[in-house]
Amino acid sequence: MTILILALLFFVWLAPFLFLWSIPYPSQPGPLDTPGGSSPLSVSIIIPARNEETTLPILLQSLKAQDVNPIEVLVVDDHSEDATARIAARHDALVVPSAPLPKGWLGKPWACWQGARRAGGEIFLFLDADTCLEPGGLRKIVLSYLRHGGLVSIWPYHRMERLYERLSALFNIIIMASMGSFTIRGEREGSLGAFGPCVICSRRDYFSSGGHEGVRGAILEDVALGQLFTRAGFEIHNYGGKGAISFRMYPAGIGSLITGFTKGMASGARAAAPKILVPIICWITGGFIVSFWLLYLLLSWNLESAVPWIVLHILYVLQIFWILFRMGNYGFYSALLYPLAFMFFAAVFTVSLLRTFLKREVRWKGRKIDMER
Repeated sequence: MTILILALLFFVWLAPFLFLWSIPYPSQPGPLDTPGGSSPLSVSIIIPARNEETTLPILLQSLKAQDVNPIEVLVVDDHSEDATARIAARHDALVVPSAPLPKGWLGKPWACWQGARRAGGEIFLFLDADTCLEPGGLRKIVLSYLRHGGLVSIWPYHRMERLYERLSALFNIIIMASMGSFTIRGEREGSLGAFGPCVICSRRDYFSSGGHEGVRGAILEDVALGQLFTRAGFEIHNYGGKGAISFRMYPAGIGSLITGFTKGMASGARAAAPKILVPIICWITGGFIVSFWLLYLLLSWNLESAVPWIVLHILYVLQIFWILFRMGNYGFYSALLYPLAFMFFAAVFTVSLLRTFLKREVRWKGRKIDMER
C-alpha cells in the first residue's frame, strides 16, 4: 500500500513539468520599426494608478532610463488619496484625472479605458504602477509584440526585499501554470487569458475588440481582456518577465499581500481550465502529504520508513527551486521551506472562498469590490 501511495505521489509530482515546461522571455534588442520598415513606431504608455506614491516613481524613473522613448507616458490618476498625481507630474508624465467611476465599472478597467481614449500612439502599452522596466526592457517588450501582433502580455519577474514576500511563491506558480501558455506543448493548448501588469497591443486591435470597456466589471480584467481578444479573432501570447520587466508584489506589508490575493484567487480558480486546475490541486495536495508525513515519521524516529519520503521531499524542493528561479529572486530557502508557502496559500485561498461566496465583498485600495461580479 505504501509503495502504491509513493508511486501515485511521484506521478502527481510530475504535473508542473506539463504546465511550466518552458517560459519564454521577451526578445533581445533590435531595431524598432514598423513591419514595413518605413517609420519608427509610436508607443503610448498607459499607467492606471491609485494610491501609488511609493511605487510609481520607480516605474517612471525606469522609463526615463530606456534606450527608446515612447511618444507619451500617461498616468491615469484613479482618485488617489495620496501624492500619486503630483509625483507623476514631477516625473514629466501626462496626468489624466479619472472621471467618476460609472456604474458597472471597476477601477482599473475604467482607468485603462480613459487612458486609451486619451492616448495618441499606434501601440498601447499598459503597465501597472508597481512594475519596473529593466534596462532595454521597453525595446524587448515592443519587439516581442511586433513578432506576434494581437495581444502580448508579460508576468513580471518578482523582485523581493522582505521575507513575507516569499510567501507569494505558490501564488506565482499557480498564476503562471493556470494560464496554459507554458505547457510542454507550447501555446498550442491555448491561453486562459492575459497577464495584467504588462499588456501591449495596437490601437486598432484594442478598440476593434472592445478593449477595457468590454471587461468593465471583471475582477480578473486581465484574464477577461485576453478572452475578449481571442473572441475577436486575435492571438494571445504570454511571456515571463525576466530581463525585461519586474515588480515587487504587494510591498506595503503582508496585509496587502493577503488582501490582494484574496481579491482574485477564488475567481481565478473558477475561471481556470479543469485539465490544468485539477493536476495543480493534486500537486499541491501531494506536497502537503509528503511534508507532513515525513515530519510525522521523523518525529516518530522511524528513519527507515522515512527514506522514500525524504527522497520525494527533495524532489519537491528541487522542482520548486527550478520553477521559482525563472519567476523571481526567491532563493533556495524558499524552495526548501515550501510547506510554509503551501500552508499560507491554503489559508488565503480559504479566506478568498469565504469572501467570494459568503460575504461576497472585499476591500481593495479603499474601495469595496462586489465579489458577485
